Amino acid sequence: PVPPPLTGTLMSALHALVSPAGLAALIAAAGCVQAGLGTGLLARFRWREERVPPGASLPPVTVLKPLHGDEPLLEEALESFCTQDYPHFQIVFGVQDAGDPAIAIVRRLRQRHPTRDIDLVVDPTVHGVNRKIGNLINMLPYARHDLLVISDSDIHVAPDYLRHVVHALAQPDVGLATTLYAGLPASRSLPRLLAACQINHNFLPGVMLSRYLGRQDCLGATMALRRETLDAVGGLKALAPHIADDAMLGRLVRERGLHIAIAPCMTWTTVGEASFGDVLTHELRWGRTVKTLEPAGYAASAIQLPLFWAAVSVLTNPHASWTWWVFFSVWAIRAVCAFLTDRLLAQRSLVPLLLLPVRDWLSAAIMVGSVSGTRVAWRGQTMHITPHSAIAPPTHPVVPGE
Repeated sequence: PVPPPLTGTLMSALHALVSPAGLAALIAAAGCVQAGLGTGLLARFRWREERVPPGASLPPVTVLKPLHGDEPLLEEALESFCTQDYPHFQIVFGVQDAGDPAIAIVRRLRQRHPTRDIDLVVDPTVHGVNRKIGNLINMLPYARHDLLVISDSDIHVAPDYLRHVVHALAQPDVGLATTLYAGLPASRSLPRLLAACQINHNFLPGVMLSRYLGRQDCLGATMALRRETLDAVGGLKALAPHIADDAMLGRLVRERGLHIAIAPCMTWTTVGEASFGDVLTHELRWGRTVKTLEPAGYAASAIQLPLFWAAVSVLTNPHASWTWWVFFSVWAIRAVCAFLTDRLLAQRSLVPLLLLPVRDWLSAAIMVGSVSGTRVAWRGQTMHITPHSAIAPPTHPVVPGE
């Protein structure tokens, strides 16, 4: 028989586990496991990055870069594409406004790289409510090659980026190649550090783990495919009614029985939000979009916020010493994972480690705000997302500060 004191201890432990504080602590522990696995998978990915063999077949490529206004580090991001170590490629930049300030940047790039095959398309024609896709529709007739690489304007890449992407797309049964991306703060301001923290410490490890478990998502940093594949899924017009055009393109490619490959190289997206309001607007838009596309997956992603759950454990039982031990232990584990991730991404600042509790609470608030709404602000428009991820026509222009 179990001695009475031991029985009492076991009952107390069981009671603690089934209490709100105990359940929150269990979720926090699961989040730490997820963070550790994601960090390990990211480390393995970066260690396995290899240069594409020089003798590999490298067909000509057209890179499509839709632009919309000036952005922090825009010129640096675009120049990283002009300095690719690739034998034959064309870059098509596109804007929809003749007064767009990005035009001046493209002209400077042309002057610095006179031997590069660079085209600029200025076309205000509207094709649906997704202005990025509408811009791409205007640009596509100027693409001279059948292998297309679509990349967002704020993406920074290494010189061997195109080699990796083309090599990944050449693998059997691959219909689309994409790339991982990390957050690159345009400055050390607090809003930008918090936004980059979300990408690097929550989103990126989560993507690594979901990929390991079998998901094949298309990430908008890079969408590389053959022209015939794009035509087979309905062309760019099939993406025009959707705000999450990358997710929709990935779904259409998978429906044709083709795989989505992740090229073995890292890219970086500029984190340029100037204020906390910008951070909230951006993350709320994507939160509501993901919630509409993948409601179950979005709810499950709450596990990626272990410091939020550890704090909930403390708040529901503040007088128990064990909840405080849980909180600081979770913070230590998260800080180690974040530190390792930052080193893998060549980030050196230690400030994000101190921001982890704030970041998890902010992410939790974004999730709560995403549950009830469908209204999002995007590229100067206010739109509503339908349950099928289509976007209703814009209702009115976004008022600054709205």
